[in-house]
Amino acid sequence: MKKYTIKIEGMMCGMCEAHVCDIIRKSVPSAKRVKATRIKKEASFISATEINENELKKAILETGYTVGYINVEPYKGFFNR
Repeated sequence: MKKYTIKIEGMMCGMCEAHVCDIIRKSVPSAKRVKATRIKKEASFISATEINENELKKAILETGYTVGYINVEPYKGFFNR
């Protein structure tokens, strides 16, 4: 299981956050715990399978948001802390 954190510019409101979450869910069907925050300018999710980062970036860019980095790290779940 891996945690993905994406730097995203252009989210201005709660609807933008929801829109980004929808894009992630459609682009990465295995995504769980999808969250986006305009304050931190990022979105995050966990996935048990490898994702195509380029396709995810492309999907986000096509909707008008600017994508920075995608950080990938092992997911430390509730029992692995």
